Amino acid sequence: MRSLMPFVLAASLATAPASDPGGPRGTGFQDGRTSGVVLRDSKIVLSGNGLGAKSDGYRVKRPCWYEPGDKADDMLTRQQDIRDDWFHTHPTGTAEDFDQFLKQYKDKVGQNGRWWAPAYNAADPDGLACATGLPGAVWVPQGTTPPGGITLQELYDLARAALTVPEPKIELSPDVKSYVNLPTWVWLTGIGATTRSVTAELPGVMSATVTATLTDVKIDSGTTSDRAEVRQDCGPTGHPYVKGGTFTCGVRYLRASVDQSRKAYVLTVTTEWPVTAGGGVAFAFQPVQATAVRDVPVGEVQSIVRADSTGKP
Repeated sequence: MRSLMPFVLAASLATAPASDPGGPRGTGFQDGRTSGVVLRDSKIVLSGNGLGAKSDGYRVKRPCWYEPGDKADDMLTRQQDIRDDWFHTHPTGTAEDFDQFLKQYKDKVGQNGRWWAPAYNAADPDGLACATGLPGAVWVPQGTTPPGGITLQELYDLARAALTVPEPKIELSPDVKSYVNLPTWVWLTGIGATTRSVTAELPGVMSATVTATLTDVKIDSGTTSDRAEVRQDCGPTGHPYVKGGTFTCGVRYLRASVDQSRKAYVLTVTTEWPVTAGGGVAFAFQPVQATAVRDVPVGEVQSIVRADSTGKP
């Protein structure tokens, strides 16, 4: 298979998808070297309510790939339209040279197949280098896939990399300060929908959906078991304080925090979102987790004993 020069490749990738499923689009997110999904030179459409929060660092195994692109007639037209660009990058080129350049596209007219072109995940630190290492667009006969062509597994990988869940906010009762042996109730706000999904679709070719469902909350008291008793029956978002209710989610601190850094225990709450793949496929993913922390100062209840009128305590 013959490859194209880089400037021709850039022109061939500028088209929008032939069909568009509609709905919200997203690109995922990146924090430093933490990978999400930022698609470049791609026709893949990302959608779903799982887009929009901070990436958990999931990385696709191969950050670049080939995607099916133009049919032979469309590619030839596209290359004919870049005549001025071609001469700009080939100032000594002649009309005959340009005709020779077009021959590789004219030769494919009438054949069943498509030109496949490189795309990559720019959020991955290795994405651009991976794409640069591909030899450019290649002609692929109908019914076949080129080496490096995107697979269904990789499409699921991209959906998973783009999948995010909200960072929770910890609520406590008592709120500002707790006391030794007093139950500190724990629950979460800011979660919204407890099911989040992302669909990665290559329109007209294939689609992959992954779904994360919040099922559990884990509490770390920030200290050892001899200083805190943790109740972990929290359900997906903990239980707000209810007068007279049963204390099942939170911490009962057994020692004051005066000897701790900042004179408070550092309470950590982690939400766990198991991930499933749609379409009945057998692809397995580890759960997505999101963590929040909060300082909990714990004091001791002070009692003052006053003498009665007889002078007795």
